[in-house]
Amino acid sequence: MGERSIGNSGRYAVTLALVLIWSMGSFATGCARLPYTTKTIHADERVVVTVQREVEARAYSHPVELSAADIADILRGFSVREQQRLPLRWFAEDAPPKPVFREDELQVLAPGLAEALQQLGSNERAHFEVRAPGFNPRESRDTTAGWVAVQGPYFYVTLEQFHRQVPIHNNDLYDINYPAVPPPPRDYILYFEPGRFWVEDQTGTRAVQYRRLLNLADVGGAGPRSVPPVGAP
Repeated sequence: MGERSIGNSGRYAVTLALVLIWSMGSFATGCARLPYTTKTIHADERVVVTVQREVEARAYSHPVELSAADIADILRGFSVREQQRLPLRWFAEDAPPKPVFREDELQVLAPGLAEALQQLGSNERAHFEVRAPGFNPRESRDTTAGWVAVQGPYFYVTLEQFHRQVPIHNNDLYDINYPAVPPPPRDYILYFEPGRFWVEDQTGTRAVQYRRLLNLADVGGAGPRSVPPVGAP
């Protein structure tokens, strides 16, 4: 009886150890597969723009020469709804989508993204975070975040946060050097106007045909274009 009990306990311990090792390996693998930041292009109280390296090989058409006015023209066309589950989806669909960026946000974000796109490699993307005081400015920050990339004629935008209240850990002594882990991305439905430029690429991923939108030459990226300043009619 005792030997059987010890044998069962031993097998249980081995099984538990294997499960823990597998879980830790899966966790480490999952973390390792996340894109990681390699460079900060711009950072202030309103906007942070960084370079992120993709873990899986990509073939982006970077670097790309686009002006801040070009970037603003593209981003101005985006609107968004948060992805909801039933039955909340029925109520969400009754409300029109909201513009992703206000004009004041485009003014501070577009220059940083334009600079980032000029420095990206073929396996990198430009991550952005637009900040504003939260409902309680001492405890939270209003955050809109995501990333952009260009491949051939396509301009990709992925939204991770949209005016989300992100806590600020002022009491954390290590906050400056080791900021809190950002909240996980949420699921959003992106829309774009004019709709004829919002297309699917060869993989079925939605993107903007930015060269047609901006009336740029389809040779070596962006060509010269005379554009009005951001916010001009």
